Amino acid sequence: MSGVTPYRTLHDIARAMPELTRRDEIESALDELEYLFEVMPPEMQEYAEPVIEALRQKLAQASGKPA
Repeated sequence: MSGVTPYRTLHDIARAMPELTRRDEIESALDELEYLFEVMPPEMQEYAEPVIEALRQKLAQASGKPA
């Protein structure tokens, strides 16, 4: 049985970040990562936080708002 793992999802989103340019893509990745953040082991959350912040900045830029 293969399921969603926070480790794999974090890795995949971090690698895809340069290609995420549309608002809907960024929102989808951010929503997924923020959801998984709640179930991640605490020691992994420190690695997810910078990715979440970078996605929030990209979303602000895509929305035309200052970061």
